Amino acid sequence: MPSWVNCRLVKRAGDAYKSGMTDPTPASVPFDPHALPPLRDVIARFGLEARKSLGQNFLLDLNLTGRIARSANLPAGTTAIEVGPGPGGLTRALLATNAVKVVAIERDRRFIEALQDVVQASQGRLSIVEADALTVDPEDLAPAPRAIVANLPYNVATPLLLGWLARIDAYVSLTLMFQKEVADRLVAKPGSKAYGRLSVITQWRSDARVLFNLPPRAFTPPPKVESTVVHLTARADPESADWRALEQVTAAAFGQRRKMLRQSLKSLGSAEALLEETGIAPTARAEEIDVAGFAALARAFRARHPLEAPSAGPAETPA
Repeated sequence: MPSWVNCRLVKRAGDAYKSGMTDPTPASVPFDPHALPPLRDVIARFGLEARKSLGQNFLLDLNLTGRIARSANLPAGTTAIEVGPGPGGLTRALLATNAVKVVAIERDRRFIEALQDVVQASQGRLSIVEADALTVDPEDLAPAPRAIVANLPYNVATPLLLGWLARIDAYVSLTLMFQKEVADRLVAKPGSKAYGRLSVITQWRSDARVLFNLPPRAFTPPPKVESTVVHLTARADPESADWRALEQVTAAAFGQRRKMLRQSLKSLGSAEALLEETGIAPTARAEEIDVAGFAALARAFRARHPLEAPSAGPAETPA
């Protein structure tokens, strides 16, 4: 896992995030996302053009942001953590749910000021953290129960997901928007073209399901690809395996996915022995092996190549 640094709390609602304190009672008056100025007016007022370098595409239809927020199905008392709130469409929708609080992580300072109207209307339920989400541990920002709900910047979506998967049991759920191609890989089954390293690691740590797709025209500016909302929850009984070993095994196997495993796993130094120990046919290919099979290979590999301490998080981003 990365070292969590460079986090600055811009607006703190109450004392909920002080060690040992409990969450304040949610506002008695329901939050109305439509009571604030239209999002297009907010963008025009503050000159908030989307920046391609930050992977920004704004979702301005409050009906769609409401659908995403509701699909998270947050239990009462949950803190919702959002990454990249932008002008605040999804932020407003989350404030209209059961979430006791919303914590929005935003690295682009232009949006901090633009979100202050939402902060004021939230009656103490919204906090904004100015930070790069890749350098922030969400567990430091909110007590349990917590969930992440986000329209992720597509250029950092996969590394963010991997960091959260390593500790997914700390979250009620993850409800995240990805490029459809990435979402397809998350839920792909063995034998399919989309099945790969990201499929194995995601399904090892979580139960992932596709909720719905959004067309490019739903965004401003419209991206070149479809988008998909995916809901992930921690697996009740994940296969035992060391993260780094699983990364190494899947990297070798899918790095030459068309070759038989007896060939593609040679870089691990003991391909034939690993396959024999796990009962996997040497002539099988990576795309034919399910999560349990890869976990078994990872255990066998780690037994032959022990670490001083088990690895608990990702070392790299799988394709």
